[in-house]
Amino acid sequence: MAMGAVESNIVSYAKIGADARTAADTGDRIAHIKLSLVFLPLATPVSDAKVLTGRQKPLTEIAFIFAEISTRDGHSGIGFGYSKRAGGPGMYAHAKELAPHLIGEDPNDISRLFTKLLWAGASMGRSGLTTQAIAPFDIALWDLKARRAKLPLAKLLGAERDSVQCYNTSGGYLHTPLDQVLKNVEISRQSGIGGIKLKVGQPDLAIDIERVAAVRKQLGNAFPLMVDANQQWDRQKATRACRAFEDFDLTWIEEPLDAYDFEGHAQLAERFDTAIATGEMLTSFGEHAQLIMGEGSDFIQPDAPRVGGITPFLQIMSLGAFKGRKLAPHFAMEIHLHLAAAYPIEPWLEHFEWLGPMFNEQMHLKDGRMHVSDRPGLGFSLSEQALSWTAETQEFGKRP
Repeated sequence: MAMGAVESNIVSYAKIGADARTAADTGDRIAHIKLSLVFLPLATPVSDAKVLTGRQKPLTEIAFIFAEISTRDGHSGIGFGYSKRAGGPGMYAHAKELAPHLIGEDPNDISRLFTKLLWAGASMGRSGLTTQAIAPFDIALWDLKARRAKLPLAKLLGAERDSVQCYNTSGGYLHTPLDQVLKNVEISRQSGIGGIKLKVGQPDLAIDIERVAAVRKQLGNAFPLMVDANQQWDRQKATRACRAFEDFDLTWIEEPLDAYDFEGHAQLAERFDTAIATGEMLTSFGEHAQLIMGEGSDFIQPDAPRVGGITPFLQIMSLGAFKGRKLAPHFAMEIHLHLAAAYPIEPWLEHFEWLGPMFNEQMHLKDGRMHVSDRPGLGFSLSEQALSWTAETQEFGKRP
């Protein structure tokens, strides 16, 4: 029935139908969670500058915590966190404390659930192990949401591109002899990689310069080349190294200083033409905000499993884009491809083939770029190999 005008002189309220239901009434619910602790062994122990300085032992295995979440309405998702050298069993123990807090919750409320889990362990702090134990759940919920929508996660987030330029790290560790590094460089280039990163941080800078010079000569001047010092220089050594590396036209120099020396990284970024990259060791949005707002680097390198999952990673992306920072996420390309594809500034993706055996599906590298597949969600399922490396599992709730 047509109305001549809306009455503005009195108050009135619409009548709600007897059959009306709210979103809270009709939402899906988390019914079951399976947690797994998995140890991925490395055939050759891995060394970077932290090993040469005696701060860490060579890396021989990586601990993964997988969360498989199922809902009352038949939807599912999978996520993971990880730890190198130490901390994996601790993360797993805290994840087991957190899992019961999700049973019966609406899986759509990802941000609220992240906050709920964060406060559940807040007496230990809101970074470090506390946030890293949340990551498997948060990532699984985003995977579930994208799978339910029948979209790759990148498309659910709103992709800026369908592929991301990709560089290799695993072939250039300090324990690898230079002749093998050069072979790895050629294998990577022939396989379609878009950039090469070398580890640096030898006690003798001349050795670093020799290795970088040899790789630059083999690649030519136009091919993207990065170096990573893994936090092992003080400000004086970092200044000397950055000056020495200026002639090699590097894409970036990574972690020349301690991860929390935001001021020192900012000074290097201001002083040298070569970009400075850091952030992989930070474990919360708050820590990344300090780095970004303090002008601490040209490239930010957040790691979704380390910062607590995709929810805080998206906050980091938003702030980074606002401040004009370039993005190069650390490790876990299986997750970070989707996030980097949604970043407004052209990013880089780090290639590590180590995780490949844990999944039934593989990624698509071509012409220097990693391409987003058409598989919904993250696009992965656990392989029989992952099951054979599983040390412990625990289940919560009831399978739907």
